[in-house]
Amino acid sequence: MVSFTEVLCLCAVAALWGGTNPFLKKGTEGIERVEKGNIALQVIAEIKFLFLNIKYLVPFLFNQSGSLVYYLTLARTDLSLAVPVTNSLTFLFTLLTGRLLGEEIGGKNAVLGMCLTMLGVTLCVVSSVGESSHTVEH
Repeated sequence: MVSFTEVLCLCAVAALWGGTNPFLKKGTEGIERVEKGNIALQVIAEIKFLFLNIKYLVPFLFNQSGSLVYYLTLARTDLSLAVPVTNSLTFLFTLLTGRLLGEEIGGKNAVLGMCLTMLGVTLCVVSSVGESSHTVEH
């Protein structure tokens, strides 16, 4: 049986993941200018660039806190609900946050896709609640 708390946790994960994606993208701006002589030094220089960059580090930490909540929620949530709900809502939060930051989201087709995604998520949650209310315990 899916509880309101589990659905809320999955939505929080999606918000943390999707809401940070555009900020992570913005935080990586300039990494292409990091150039070193060999591959090992290049990797180290890029990691240093990212983790000393507050515009990347703060969204990264929020994103990783979403992963922690997801991990803890998976222990008591059905995977057939958790995965589609979280992944589809992450996509929606990424689009909406990107739009708030001035990115182009793709017009009417993107809005239609978001509406259909929300309908699908709603159907997943409702069917999960419906299944649990019809289960007979022995």
